[in-house]
Amino acid sequence: MSRTVYLNGAYLPEEEAKVSIFDRGFVMGDAVYEVTSVLGGKILEFEGHMNRLARSLSELEMTCDLSREEWIEIHRELIARNNIDEGLVYLQISRGNAGDRDFHYPPAGTPPTVVLYTQAKTNLADDPKAKTGIKVISLPDLRWHRRDIKTVQLLYPSMAKMAAEAAGKNDAWFVEDGFVTEGSSNNTYIVKGNKIITRQLSHDILHGITRASLLKYAAEAQMEIEERPYTIAEAQAADEAFFTSASAFVMPVVEVDNVAIGAGKPGPVAARLREIYLEESLKAAI
Repeated sequence: MSRTVYLNGAYLPEEEAKVSIFDRGFVMGDAVYEVTSVLGGKILEFEGHMNRLARSLSELEMTCDLSREEWIEIHRELIARNNIDEGLVYLQISRGNAGDRDFHYPPAGTPPTVVLYTQAKTNLADDPKAKTGIKVISLPDLRWHRRDIKTVQLLYPSMAKMAAEAAGKNDAWFVEDGFVTEGSSNNTYIVKGNKIITRQLSHDILHGITRASLLKYAAEAQMEIEERPYTIAEAQAADEAFFTSASAFVMPVVEVDNVAIGAGKPGPVAARLREIYLEESLKAAI
């Protein structure tokens, strides 16, 4: 059965949804996106994702007139039409169709292209990898320097994931000037002596919605948090490591560049944080 997708105000079977070859998202990668998780048919962290979407649009001088109420209505309609109990909703906004290929932005008033679609998933909350942990490699961070804007420019992260797979590992952490920035599609953390260490917010990393909530919950649980850069060597010498993302929540990392972290298995801090995050985010789901 075909999925129903949303395109510029219409709900359509996915095979009928068409976007111009001159769309800025296609020819220039001139688009932003968000992804929200769905558990039990409810959306997690909706307000945080909408706030970050508004920031990304503002940073790129893009406009989209849909209101918060309209966004939630579209999300809920797609979840209902596609019978999503557990899965993801992707949202993408491009600067629209300029009518031809041109480096200049299209004229003011050009409508954006708005696309939303769902992906059904299983075991988001009960992901078996959370019990075994994942293994990562490190790679130079060759991305542009506005990583705080959630754009669709995901070629290098895709290359990194393929490089990790070729090395027999699960993912990659990026390194710049000797310090870890973030993972290929996630924010990263290490734990040393019960202190959670993660890079501070800047243009160098995505301002993760899961990251913000997790640090809030960790602080409420009286866990010590230090926001600063750290090296791969520090990660390899840590007691634990993990990453956060909207679809993985809190995921333990048990190996970095072939060196086991701690005991080489998920530790108690990451396990507890995953438990707290899922509990609290489900309470607030809409």
